[in-house]
Amino acid sequence: MSLPKYVSLVEVSPRDGLQNESKIIPTAVKIEFIQHLADAGIKIIESASFVSPKWVPQMADHSEILKGLDRQAGVSYPALIPNLKGMEIALAAGVKEISVFTATSETFSKKNANCSLAESMHRIEEVIRSANQNHIPVRGYISCVFFCPYEGRILPAQTVKVAKQLLDMGCEQISLGDTIGAGTPGHVKNLLDDLLIQIDVNKVAVHFHDTYGQALANIYVSLEYGIHIVDCSVAGLGGCPYARSATGNAATEDVVYMLNGLEIETGVNLDKLLLAGNYICQQLGHPPQSHLMKITPRG
Repeated sequence: MSLPKYVSLVEVSPRDGLQNESKIIPTAVKIEFIQHLADAGIKIIESASFVSPKWVPQMADHSEILKGLDRQAGVSYPALIPNLKGMEIALAAGVKEISVFTATSETFSKKNANCSLAESMHRIEEVIRSANQNHIPVRGYISCVFFCPYEGRILPAQTVKVAKQLLDMGCEQISLGDTIGAGTPGHVKNLLDDLLIQIDVNKVAVHFHDTYGQALANIYVSLEYGIHIVDCSVAGLGGCPYARSATGNAATEDVVYMLNGLEIETGVNLDKLLLAGNYICQQLGHPPQSHLMKITPRG
C-alpha cells in the first residue's frame, strides 16, 4: 500500500504528557510551552483536561490555560472532557474543540474513569449532545485497544465495537490507544484489517506508547494502511496514571524524523520542535525520553 503524502500530528504532551508528571507546572509555563509547539508548526495541540483536580491535580488549571492562550490562526487547542460537568466548565472557559474517552475493558474503565463501560458511554453521549448544541467537534479516545493492564489481550472485535459506538454517537474521529505500549506491528495489522472494513480510514488516528520500543514500527504499519493522523508527545512525555507499566508516548520529534525520511509532509519545523522539548524538560527537571533528543545537544 502507498504511504500518505501528508500526516497530521496531534500533539498531546500538554495534557497526556504533563498529567503523568509528579511536578506541578505553573500555568504560565504551560501556556508558553503550548506557544512553542504552535511556533514549531504543530496544528493540533491538546492543551488541557477538565477532569477533577482531586484525581489529576496536574490539570487543575484547565480554565486558566484555555483563557490565557494566544491562539494562532489555523491551530486547534482541544481539551479532554470526562463528563457533562466538565463540559459546562470547559464551555465557560471558551473551549472550541473537545475529546472524550472510553476503553475496551470494564476493569480499566472502572480504574480510569470510576465507571462501567456502559456508564462511560452514557457520559460521552451527554457530552456529545452538549457539543452538538454548541457546534463543537468531538474526538473519541479508546484506551487499551490491544492489551489491558488488568484483563490482558483485547480482541480486535471489542475495539471495533467501541469505535463504531463512538462514531455512531457523533465523534468525528477516533484515536486508537495502545495504553500500555504492548502492541506490535502484528497486532496493528490484525486490528486494522478488521476495523477499516467497517470504518473510514479518514476517521481513524493512532496513539502509541513506546513501552516495548514498538511505537515507530506500529506507526509505520498504520501508515501502510492509509492512516494519516498520528498522536504523539514531544520529548516522549506521558504515560497513564492508571496503567503503571505504561511509559511515554511516541515522541513527536522521533515521529517527525521518521516521516521526514519517508518524504511525508507534516508542516513541522524539527529544530523548533526540539526547542519546545528542551524547554519543557528543563521546567520538569528531567531528561527527555525521545531518541532524537538524547543525541541532540541541549541548551
